[in-house]
Amino acid sequence: MRLAACGLSLALCGAIACGSSSGPQARVTIPPGASMRTAADSLKKAGVIGSPKLFRVYAKLRRSDRQIKAGTYLLARDAGWGSVLTALRDGRGVVNILTVPEGFRMLQAESLMVAKLALSPDSIRAAVRDTALLRRLGVPRGDLEGYLFPDTYFFPPGTPARVVVQAMVRRFEQRWKPEWTARLDTFALSRHDLITLASIIEEEAKVPSERAVIAAVYWNRLRRGMRLEADPTVQYALPKPQARLLNRHLTVRSPYNTYRNIGLPPGPIAAPGIASIEATLFPANVPYLFFVAFPDGHHEFRVTLAEHQAASRQARRAWTAAGAAAAAAAPAPTATKTRR
Repeated sequence: MRLAACGLSLALCGAIACGSSSGPQARVTIPPGASMRTAADSLKKAGVIGSPKLFRVYAKLRRSDRQIKAGTYLLARDAGWGSVLTALRDGRGVVNILTVPEGFRMLQAESLMVAKLALSPDSIRAAVRDTALLRRLGVPRGDLEGYLFPDTYFFPPGTPARVVVQAMVRRFEQRWKPEWTARLDTFALSRHDLITLASIIEEEAKVPSERAVIAAVYWNRLRRGMRLEADPTVQYALPKPQARLLNRHLTVRSPYNTYRNIGLPPGPIAAPGIASIEATLFPANVPYLFFVAFPDGHHEFRVTLAEHQAASRQARRAWTAAGAAAAAAAPAPTATKTRR
């Protein structure tokens, strides 16, 4: 009995050591009302502790097995049990998670920051207009549209908006590859123009394998002095997004309307991901000048206007059929009785 207790004590002593806490971090989520058993299993799965059973014994000895706080934590994998238990008990290391998808506009990212980080819209708008950041990135326009890199971020509660925005810009700079800069020189293209075109491709491509082909179409049109006629730029120019663009939408007066203006719009219309940036820098070697979208998300690509017009007629029929099928599948409205 005495030997067993001694062995347990040695095991606990080895695990309790505080550790350097300088190694990689793990994300651990403790749901509301979770027991210590559940918490210990989550810590084990994340690689923060070795033995859930011994950790529960330690927590009980510390009289902290029923005092843990729910939340998502970032914990060092080499932290000692004392540090881990203190974090769970006091809520230290709790973070808020912000996931910004590829293709999100700045206004959409702002809504996420308000909802997930409890930031005020005014503080976010001030942060994305930081002149120091704009100069550092070489952005000629007045905000950071396109440069809030789409990724998952972890922020402690109370993180100010300027720190959040700086972290997203820093992620953009970290993900930027030196070979991209060399490739820009071959195109005689600024980085801002690249991100602008990549943002259009991000919004246009629903099938990943089509990104480089769509990029080629836009490059071919730019080289010939043709208008891009990119639907996503019209959507960006409109006061509110439309489920489907109509001819009257294409006449909106805006520098972002590429149906009216030749060349690129003044800046990005969304935050492109790495795949769209690389597709823009390394477009497919194809002669297409036109493409049209079908209801399943794919595009048909054509070289001549006549071919494109024929494909567009096919697309319209496909969209009409898809709309009719959706209407037929919709549940019938429930009849209501009129009181007399």
